[in-house]
Amino acid sequence: MMTLILFMIFMIPICFMNLPMIFQYSNLLILIWFIYSGCWGFFNKISYFMGVDNISFNLILLVLLISSLMIISMMNYNWMSSFLFINLSLNSCLLIIFISMNFLYMYISFEFVLIPLVILILGWGYQPERLLSGLYLMFYTMLVSLPLLILLVFIYSNMGSLFFDMMNFHSDFFLIHFTLMIVFMVKMPMYFVHFWLPKAHVQAPVSGSMILAGLMLKIGGYGLIRSSFFYEFLFLKYSYIWFSISLLGSIYISIICLMQSDMKCLIAYSSVSHMGMVIMGLISMSDLGLTGSYYLMLAHGFCSSGMFFMANIFYSRTNSRSFYINKGLLTYLPSSCMFWFMLCCFNMSCPPSLNFISELMILTSMFNFWTNSMYFFVFISFFCACFSYYLFSFSQHGICSMLYSFSNVTCYEYLCIFMHLIPLVFSPLMISMFF
Repeated sequence: MMTLILFMIFMIPICFMNLPMIFQYSNLLILIWFIYSGCWGFFNKISYFMGVDNISFNLILLVLLISSLMIISMMNYNWMSSFLFINLSLNSCLLIIFISMNFLYMYISFEFVLIPLVILILGWGYQPERLLSGLYLMFYTMLVSLPLLILLVFIYSNMGSLFFDMMNFHSDFFLIHFTLMIVFMVKMPMYFVHFWLPKAHVQAPVSGSMILAGLMLKIGGYGLIRSSFFYEFLFLKYSYIWFSISLLGSIYISIICLMQSDMKCLIAYSSVSHMGMVIMGLISMSDLGLTGSYYLMLAHGFCSSGMFFMANIFYSRTNSRSFYINKGLLTYLPSSCMFWFMLCCFNMSCPPSLNFISELMILTSMFNFWTNSMYFFVFISFFCACFSYYLFSFSQHGICSMLYSFSNVTCYEYLCIFMHLIPLVFSPLMISMFF
């Protein structure tokens, strides 16, 4: 693991020399090394406070792949060398979160990742409102994370260690549970604390939206998985609270999606609905729930990131994200229609995709946790299909405002879309080999 950190330090000169292709090759080299070195169920590749297990392994691959796709998406933007450095900073922070075996180091990186993200939104964002979205992001994170620091000091004074495998906490005090959970619920985000996400997505550049949807929301799920192991009693005792909020929140957010006129806003709200499903799967504390939530996090990382990228393709051609302007894209951008249709289908969890398998697992765990949750799940699935269909039909059908003209999708845009779709389609085949 120390090799990985040193390798990323030596990538800093590449950023300032403005060599995006060399940076890409370096990223992919780390990705291939990780894939070939493999991973086991316990912590391995241990050096100092760092190690990898099954939970963090796939998320590390997701970080490296999404960061490579971010560079492809920003090829035509200015200040490329600065962007590469911000990308490397985000990569380093996210990797330290996922390879850290110590809660304190994870917490420090968890907070520090906010700085390059806010710089990315403020530096490459579209409108003056990006200042407000950066403020929302800072406010929500700082408000809930400082109590966690006090809790970590308290846990360390009682246990003498903050290593994940050595933390075993026995208490039934709700405030401890709330402090530890709300930090990760804000990052997911859960309904009631989701207001920062649409603001940040709408104002962020395409790479900012990709990293927010693809990686930042996964930190919350990863934190929940890690924290659930060292205080199971508290997790089981108060799980009904988070389950109820997420169950109703997913339905409300799905209905809100049908009222949106901004394409990026709709995709951002759909992320909140899907993350509600992830929370319900994790809260159920079953094998199927944990596995389904983990797979849905990975599937959502690719699907939502791909949808934001395609929304940016439309925005770059029409200079608008509104459904009232983006009409009849089937005639204006015919080559992108099939990919947009596939991403919308995967967003509503159609069978060939990883989303379908993961939601099936989450449904089973929800049914075991509370039998009547099946009726709520029917509504969530129905409204999810409605807003995905709305997203496709309103943008592709109708009379195009750019009459007697059409546009092509460039080769690197095709590459980026393909790299989002391939893991979604072929991951279920790989999963079926292991079961």
